[in-house]
Amino acid sequence: MTEVTPADDGPTPRRRRWDAAVRGSVDRTTGSLTAILQLVVAVTISYAVAHYALGHEFPIAAVTVSLSSLGLVLDARPRRVLETAIAMTIGITLSELILLSFGQGLWQFALTMFAVLAVTRALSPLPGIPIVAAVQAALVALTPIPPGGPFTRTADAVVGGLIALACTALLPRDPRRAARREALKFFSAFNALASSLATVLRLGDQRTAEVVLGRARETQHLVDQWKDSIDSAAAIARISPFLRKHRAELAELQVMQTNMDNAARNLRVVIRRLSVLPGGRARPEIAQVIAGVQSAGSMLAQSIDRPELRPIVRQSLVLIAITLDPRILVPEEPVSESALVVSIRPLVYDLLAASGMPAEEALRAFPDISH
Repeated sequence: MTEVTPADDGPTPRRRRWDAAVRGSVDRTTGSLTAILQLVVAVTISYAVAHYALGHEFPIAAVTVSLSSLGLVLDARPRRVLETAIAMTIGITLSELILLSFGQGLWQFALTMFAVLAVTRALSPLPGIPIVAAVQAALVALTPIPPGGPFTRTADAVVGGLIALACTALLPRDPRRAARREALKFFSAFNALASSLATVLRLGDQRTAEVVLGRARETQHLVDQWKDSIDSAAAIARISPFLRKHRAELAELQVMQTNMDNAARNLRVVIRRLSVLPGGRARPEIAQVIAGVQSAGSMLAQSIDRPELRPIVRQSLVLIAITLDPRILVPEEPVSESALVVSIRPLVYDLLAASGMPAEEALRAFPDISH
């Protein structure tokens, strides 16, 4: 009798979750290796300068200010590093002043926390910065004055902040890679929405249109992440001698990001307008236009690494723009259909601008529908 072996149904859900968690851990670590190395170099130099050059036995503030100013976040732009370092130095200085004036104790500690939080909150709109400043102030308030005397820790904080800023310029974290990664995430979502919209128009499925609208509303955080990463890259390139040659490239990508933000908003307008139209009706002419938009968006994403593709993107978008006359595209259709076509024009304009076409030239690509 032949033995029957059970069919292999693949990994169990628990195993899949475990594999996904392991992959996530590996990706996080490898993606942060540059930042980790930058932090190690910064804290080592900060310790060496404060300990050996200044003669401070326990330069804790130098190390902690370097660590907290740089952090592991993607947004390590010089201004943010400098603001964090200044806030922490203010916290340490205020704590040392109160310690020197009133000594240690419960009410002195409470006064320190109030003063540091109030002052740094007044100086910074970011809610996290007063907290890191208060943490440093608490360390000063709760530990004895070091052998070097008052304000030794303030000097250490200045050292740590300056080293962190220097490492931002001289040992940058390749912010262009992070900006590219966030851009591709956005384009993936944008092009998927355009593809889904083309399918809805082709089939006339009203229920799916509402689902696509819900997905479209969730794309704003991708736009914001891309903006933060590209702004950070541009800010670092302004002070880093190693990234200065890429400033023109980053400026072009900032223009692309700004216009793609507008394009995402206008894509949501098109989807919203479609979702309120009568369902069960195919619109193949408009579906073809949106399919062209999706194709241009895919090529625009590729142009991040291959700028030579942008003229081709502009050419394909101009061919779409010249068709966006509702009198020609959807003749003898209701006003609502014409309004849908008109709502696509700003979307195509934004894509033309994102590809680098000047505003006046992009406007001339569209047929005049004013009369």
